[in-house]
Amino acid sequence: MSIRFDILWNYKDLFIRGIWITLGLTIVGYTCGVLLGLVFGLGKLSKRKWIHYPCKWYIDFFRGTPLLVQIFLIHLAVIPTIFGHSLGFFVSGALALMLNCSAYSAEIFRAGIQSLDKGQMEAARSLGMPHGLAMKEIILPQAFRRMVPPLGNELIALLKDSSLVTVIAATDILYAAKVVAGASFRVWEPYILAAILYLVLTWVCTKLIAYVEKRFSTSYVPSKRPKAFSFSRTISDGR
Repeated sequence: MSIRFDILWNYKDLFIRGIWITLGLTIVGYTCGVLLGLVFGLGKLSKRKWIHYPCKWYIDFFRGTPLLVQIFLIHLAVIPTIFGHSLGFFVSGALALMLNCSAYSAEIFRAGIQSLDKGQMEAARSLGMPHGLAMKEIILPQAFRRMVPPLGNELIALLKDSSLVTVIAATDILYAAKVVAGASFRVWEPYILAAILYLVLTWVCTKLIAYVEKRFSTSYVPSKRPKAFSFSRTISDGR
């Protein structure tokens, strides 16, 4: 068996398009999913039953059913029922990834908030701060430091799970590999290239997450002194 990667050069445009589609689906799905997850995470923590239970049911549904099934339901049933026609693979794929990501992100936010000492909120309320303001200014900034690693893992998982949208003919990396395999009658080369591309993308995400985690670490010290510090030191020296 001989492996010839040179035959893939003729299909480079297809793979480049696949990379952009994969990145687009991941970025849209993750960004919107995390924001929506924050809403449902706070909703699940609510003591009001009419808020708590719908958020809980939403999270349980999207965490308890396969992403592949969700993609089919959204692409073949939900969107055509609402709009009367399909809106294309990108809208369906991004929506499915967003909803799935939001359910897992909601649990990350819930766990991160509950990991803090309850005295934090009680102290803020005793000072007269409203619950929403205390959550925004005191609880979430502290909890976010603990949530960076699991949120980073969710980004990597979503990047790899985005390959499932190929079942609705999304022209992502895996779709490009399938097309090339069918056209060239070669299996090893296109799928090995697809694996390498996903590996590179996840490696970049891993490095980005490591930087963010270090940046938000409590032991992080900036390499350069801020200008405000230098200015105040100049004044204290009488210059």
